[in-house]
Amino acid sequence: MKVVVIQGPNLNMLGVREQHIYGPMKLEDIHQQMKNFADQNGIEIEFFQSNLEGEIVDRIQECLGDADGIIINPAAYSHTSIAIRDAIAAVEIPTIEVHISNIHAREDFRKKSITAEVCAGVIAGMGPFSYHLAMIAILQIMQEIKAIKEQQQQQQQNG
Repeated sequence: MKVVVIQGPNLNMLGVREQHIYGPMKLEDIHQQMKNFADQNGIEIEFFQSNLEGEIVDRIQECLGDADGIIINPAAYSHTSIAIRDAIAAVEIPTIEVHISNIHAREDFRKKSITAEVCAGVIAGMGPFSYHLAMIAILQIMQEIKAIKEQQQQQQQNG
């Protein structure tokens, strides 16, 4: 099983920017924790970060046929990007949206995520631990899909 983690704009600045909102942990540290979880659970994991909307759309599309799950923090694009929303919907890969801060307790323009509408779930407000929760969620979803496929194959073989 393979998970692709896609990080949006300004997340490369974690540990530096607005620590009172996002905390002191750097993106590399979050990725290392995710990799540790992935290794313990037999998951291949790949990381991608871009400040550019089109590159994020391209990376989502590249997941088609290559990834079993996506964890995405679209960051500010959550509230504005129909292109990212449409890319997530188009690939039909289970996707968990992550936000370090509680977007519902922030400015009004951050309270609505248009990308969340096409995701299997959203985890927000748990700081960097949000990514760990997303790993648990995507693993569960991928295992359920695998079990359903195996059951369907079994039924086809039994006739």
